Amino acid sequence: MNAKHDGFAIGGIIVEPDTRKTLELPVASLYSHAPMTLPVQVVCGKYDGPRLFVCAAVHGDEINGVEIIRRLLRLPLLKKLRGTLIAIPIVNVYGFVNRSRYLPDRRDLNRSFPGSVRGSMAARLADLFLREIVDQSDYGIDLHTGAIHRENLPQIRANLDDEATARIANAFHVPVLLNSDLRDGSLRAIAAERGIPMLLYEAGEALRFDEHAIRAGAKGVIAVMRELKMLPASSRQRRRQEPVVARSTIWVRAERSGILRSTAALGTRVRKGEIIGVIADPFGEQEHEVYAGNHGIIIGRTNLPLVNEGEALFHIARFESTRIAADTVDAFQADDLPLGPVLDEEPPIV
Repeated sequence: MNAKHDGFAIGGIIVEPDTRKTLELPVASLYSHAPMTLPVQVVCGKYDGPRLFVCAAVHGDEINGVEIIRRLLRLPLLKKLRGTLIAIPIVNVYGFVNRSRYLPDRRDLNRSFPGSVRGSMAARLADLFLREIVDQSDYGIDLHTGAIHRENLPQIRANLDDEATARIANAFHVPVLLNSDLRDGSLRAIAAERGIPMLLYEAGEALRFDEHAIRAGAKGVIAVMRELKMLPASSRQRRRQEPVVARSTIWVRAERSGILRSTAALGTRVRKGEIIGVIADPFGEQEHEVYAGNHGIIIGRTNLPLVNEGEALFHIARFESTRIAADTVDAFQADDLPLGPVLDEEPPIV
């Protein structure tokens, strides 16, 4: 039986069933007195169903998720939505306009939850987001990238010990799942406290668009919505490569300062002791080889050749079977990731 949707209340406004509405939730103004707002678009289906929030740019320089949400909101398939989609393309609006990871007070929004109505700028924004978005949702997806000059292979970080979270993580269709610990003050941690299953998608690099990461993210969100019965099942059933769960991860760090020549790309299968880069002085008179610290797959790496001693260079994930993990990553990278006719009208970002 199809239960009618009751609508969705946010910011003192009711979004009626079978409609969509864009809202601007007021946040602290700039010191110039220029007003700032948190942009939110709510899509209400005709019939009742789960309430899912999808957000991006919690770190203001991580912009792939902004494009993922734009593409998601353009899908004609949303006309068949059951439940409610709450899309927040830019959470850290201050960092976004300044091309910065942080807020003007240099705080990390993803370490500021649950926040406080009378706290710092970061705490106030966290409090608003928690009250208006998280507390009104049944599920959440937080879209991230690597930091500046750092690139991540598409991956999901989540509490896979929770059955409901593991279910949507497996549905997302990325090659690698990380059973990631919750960090105090993070959006994932506060969602978990409230019993809200939530995924963190990591892919690409800060301040750079990555077409493959964007397509994988958009496809993953759609797949989760299908799994939750918010969208109808696809008429084209493709054989899906099952994701692999990493047992643990390690960072390989620079043993000395210099200029790095990386020889292992993202997604590369490596063996313990294998050479994955060389650090040299500008004359090339002294060279220091960089070795993989474990068998595994490279899921993150620096893109900046200028490195200091102790700097993280490569992020390697360990698996029960590195061969199976490598096959899964290879199959994912070979996939053309079609996303439907509306997005096929647009040329890919290059």
